[in-house]
Amino acid sequence: MANDLFFSRDTKLFVKCDSSVFEIPVLDGFSFSQATNSSEVTLNEMESTGGVSRRGRKMFNDSLAPAEWSFSTYVRPFASDPTKTTLAWDGTSAQIHAVEEVLWAALVGTATVTEGALTGSESNSSWSDDITYNSTSQTWDANTQPRMTIDFLGSNKSALKELEIFFVMGAGTYNASTHQVYKLSKAVVNSAAVEFDIDGIATINWSGFASNITDEGTKPAVTINEGISATNNFIRNRLTTLNIGATAAGNIVTSYALTLTGGSINFENNISYLTPEVLGTVNTPFAHVTGTRTIGGSFTCYLTNTATASADLFEDLVTSTGVITNDFDLTFHIGGAPASTTAAPHMSINLPSCHLEVPSHSIEDVISIETTFSALPTDIASADEATIQYKGIAVA
Repeated sequence: MANDLFFSRDTKLFVKCDSSVFEIPVLDGFSFSQATNSSEVTLNEMESTGGVSRRGRKMFNDSLAPAEWSFSTYVRPFASDPTKTTLAWDGTSAQIHAVEEVLWAALVGTATVTEGALTGSESNSSWSDDITYNSTSQTWDANTQPRMTIDFLGSNKSALKELEIFFVMGAGTYNASTHQVYKLSKAVVNSAAVEFDIDGIATINWSGFASNITDEGTKPAVTINEGISATNNFIRNRLTTLNIGATAAGNIVTSYALTLTGGSINFENNISYLTPEVLGTVNTPFAHVTGTRTIGGSFTCYLTNTATASADLFEDLVTSTGVITNDFDLTFHIGGAPASTTAAPHMSINLPSCHLEVPSHSIEDVISIETTFSALPTDIASADEATIQYKGIAVA
């Protein structure tokens, strides 16, 4: 019967962090799965005197592989509504938050979230680390507008924040008898990719792992869903700008002026899961460990020969053979330059020390170049490769 089927368009996503449960709208193309690691025992013997050669095999389930999940969200900053009394971030001031904020917190560290009681007198809901509000201390951005700042300074950890992710399938108001709920336990955010589709809406592709997937009987009670039904907190990629500064070395100049046609920025934790190998049982993953933090990406632009434009960048990188590691300061302003008071909502990503590879040419109707970059810390033991800022407006 038709009512026995579930459609992906009806799926809702909930993320539990500590005691808070966030509702996060996702786009088409989400996935989650878990495989089994098996071993095979085979027989391979010569022929017996009776003309028999046994050729059988036997299979054993050794362990469950870590569950893998992925989904995409829009970049959706907003100014928290101080008049809201339920399902909101705070009840005392219009701070900047984002619908996908909890995922950033899990990507960059181990911060816990504390929800302020919404009576107008308690402290605002906030994170213990890695995410701050109303910060005006970033030297790369002179704008003093309220904003949310995300950094990686607390990300030098062997393990990151673990979440519980719920996929609730079924149309209409939730009912335990008609909806299907899957829970991903000990879920960690392994990567986030910010895509610059010139004609699209700013989007982040999230992916990660979990220890296992279970069939749950009920969905969690939502505590924060502010901003999810807004229509004015989407960001147009076409408004994106890029500022490039460089340390003068070799033939490299101090700044370049490029107009983008596309690109992406990837944040990777390179997480792996630990699974015991006890005989006689199907082992399950029990803990994760972080690998090398990798931040980088690429951007594309047309080939132009005006001063300090893309042709100059290509030539300077090719001829600077004496520069082993070049040093560029990249700031992507997604949705417009933050110095403008009318640019909100927007997202800025500053990568203060990037190594740029020699651009590659793409021969099409209009010739363009693609430049790959790697964001590096100031020294190999630091965690200051990137700073992300959101600015939002009151949602409607």
